[in-house]
Amino acid sequence: MSSWTTIRTRYLRDEVPVRLGGLAANLLRIRSYADRPDHEEVVSRLVRESALFIEWTAADVDPAKLEDLAELQRRLSLWYRNWEVVWADEATRTDMAREAGDWSQLLLEMSGLLAREA
Repeated sequence: MSSWTTIRTRYLRDEVPVRLGGLAANLLRIRSYADRPDHEEVVSRLVRESALFIEWTAADVDPAKLEDLAELQRRLSLWYRNWEVVWADEATRTDMAREAGDWSQLLLEMSGLLAREA
């Protein structure tokens, strides 16, 4: 069994709000780790994993949320496809980190997990 298969099996055990929370956590990790050039491998894997999280969750998400997830999927795919350029340019990497943080917050709100804490 590949590592992606194992991750997928574990990820799909959770309800959609928890999955969206996991995706938000990944995006926050991207924001956090992108400030150090030596974290390239970790951030690249987080970008790829986040795109897979969306792919695995899309069929179970409320249709009203799909547009946002599709846009995030597009952003992640662009970063991953142009990885060498994104990572090599500090300004582009900083923009990616900021954007990942913004998406993280949006996904937490979308998940409803923040409302559960109140």
